[in-house]
Amino acid sequence: MSAEWLLPGATKDGASITAEWEPATDRCIDGVHFREVRHVISSTGHLTELYRADWGLDAADVGQVFQVALRAGAVSAWHAHGTTRDRLFVTRGSARIVLYDNRPGSPTCGRVQELRVGTLRPGLVVVPPRVWHGVQALGAGTAHVINIVDRAYEYGNPDHWRVPDDSPHIPFRFR
Repeated sequence: MSAEWLLPGATKDGASITAEWEPATDRCIDGVHFREVRHVISSTGHLTELYRADWGLDAADVGQVFQVALRAGAVSAWHAHGTTRDRLFVTRGSARIVLYDNRPGSPTCGRVQELRVGTLRPGLVVVPPRVWHGVQALGAGTAHVINIVDRAYEYGNPDHWRVPDDSPHIPFRFR
């Protein structure tokens, strides 16, 4: 094929998903799992499974379930946990979940992974401990994010670390 039609600086998109609709493996962070789910249509509406242990995504317990509502365009980033595993599911609206691996010795250290999930593309994102992550509400409405953590929040000693959403130490910008 002739390349005469290409504009200067044009680059070819890489694959973002496989033929089985799984994220392309070259972009996945070690230990991060994503499972796209389907709605079950019924005569009264639909049902969406948010999490099942038999999916085999991880073997950790469920310690707490909570919901976060992010206003349109709002960013909750960057944060990580030393020992807690997050399981994120957007139940309303849409969101961009971005992950950054800064774990020494990880085969994906230095890698950024971005997933877009929500009402139209439901899916569960499993975030292992020590992976930095942030969530941004996309579109004009509020995004509702359910988190199914393996360890309940400890009020007196939170396992929660933060850096600003524009941290120069993470090679990604939300804005």
